[in-house]
Amino acid sequence: MKGDHVALWIAGARLRTLPLAVTPVLLGSASAVFARAFDGLLCALALIVAIALQVGVNYANDYSDGVRGTDDFRVGPARLTGSGAVEPRLVKRAALVSFALAVASGGLIIVLTGLWWLAVVGVLAVAAAWLYTGGSRPYGYAGLGEVVVFVFFGLVATAGTAAIMIGEVPFEAWFTGSGAGFFASAVLLVNNIRDEETDCQAGKKTLAVRVGRKPAIALLIFFLVMPYIIVGALSFLFFFAPVVFITSVLTGVIVVNVVSAKAPRELITALGLITMNALLYAMGLGLAIAF
Repeated sequence: MKGDHVALWIAGARLRTLPLAVTPVLLGSASAVFARAFDGLLCALALIVAIALQVGVNYANDYSDGVRGTDDFRVGPARLTGSGAVEPRLVKRAALVSFALAVASGGLIIVLTGLWWLAVVGVLAVAAAWLYTGGSRPYGYAGLGEVVVFVFFGLVATAGTAAIMIGEVPFEAWFTGSGAGFFASAVLLVNNIRDEETDCQAGKKTLAVRVGRKPAIALLIFFLVMPYIIVGALSFLFFFAPVVFITSVLTGVIVVNVVSAKAPRELITALGLITMNALLYAMGLGLAIAF
């Protein structure tokens, strides 16, 4: 029974989404290596912040959607709160503990670097994580999730990682951060495309619900193509950047999977593939920038 309980919490953390937390840290760290300013401790702390925020938002989403009854209609794997497997207060506590770990690690970064403006960024990041589906007017229910994810799990995470080591944000971090953001937004969008019908029933007006399935798929393809447009631009500055185009083969597989899917459950595969695509993209582009 204890093993089953642990498995429930691991499933609730949604480990397949963690590459989305690793991706911007890799890219930001690559800029630091290029600038000869890489710091292993700061990189590790940035990784803890990113992962803790990702796990925290997953638990917070589980809790908020569960108590609202939104997950009563869901298509994907059962959630901790919505399924009744775990008490809502415990899921909420897990989210808060994750956020606390992110805040503590972020606080240590501020102390070590003296970049006190990061405190404001940290507060906004935690607020964004909680208010996605929490609070009286969650922005995830208003179709703004993809925009906020692009900003915080793309631009902010990448630029922030680079800034804590270099002392400023190098110009390429805005481009690489956008690439990470597009992948993160793609994961959220394909999740919302999968749940379009059930979210509509639950009154959750995600972007996919607002624009409809076909426009949402077209937007998803745009999200998946944009990181490679960015690679094309960076190829003029970083000699090995074009090698990253190899990862677009996986992107093509994802597009085919999404376009050909006949049932919502078939899109679950795309979720895992996009996170893998994001990680491979970051590894390739990170090496191209660093070396």
